[in-house]
Amino acid sequence: MSERRACRVIDADRKSVRYRSTRDDDAELREKLRELANERRRFGYRRLHILLRREGKMINRKKTQRLYKEEGLAVRRRLSRRRAVGTRAPAPVLALPNQRWSLDFVHDQMASGRRFRVLNVVDDVTRECLAAVPDTSISGRRVVRELTALIEQRGKPGMIVSDNGTELTSNAVLA
Repeated sequence: MSERRACRVIDADRKSVRYRSTRDDDAELREKLRELANERRRFGYRRLHILLRREGKMINRKKTQRLYKEEGLAVRRRLSRRRAVGTRAPAPVLALPNQRWSLDFVHDQMASGRRFRVLNVVDDVTRECLAAVPDTSISGRRVVRELTALIEQRGKPGMIVSDNGTELTSNAVLA
């Protein structure tokens, strides 16, 4: 079948069928990109593009991205920590009151749409709620103030357990 007839059957333009790319093969640039990617495994195409520009290779960012993808380059994934096999034994806790307290925040919203938080302090052994501090904003200093007042009233606990919320990792709490 002739080219003209085949193009008419598949409804394609003859110019686009005959087109041959005039684009350079960019072998030198590809090699340099691979070399940089192997040196700096945590760099993506954007940072590698900056390094190429610093070396005097004037190249469009989109071209860097295209070559990066065509070369099959990608940021190396970090290996995850090895997990312990089996079940972890729970931390030994004496079954006495005031040995371990847990701190956590609870969030809710009023009918007006205003949000509020409640700081809960619970004795893990007796399951008693030692303090529930509601407020629209509870800072690290406020957490320290409430815990100090609770310690004066109930005595110092053996340990305090909490998640790593911003209020509980602040400088005020650490101090």
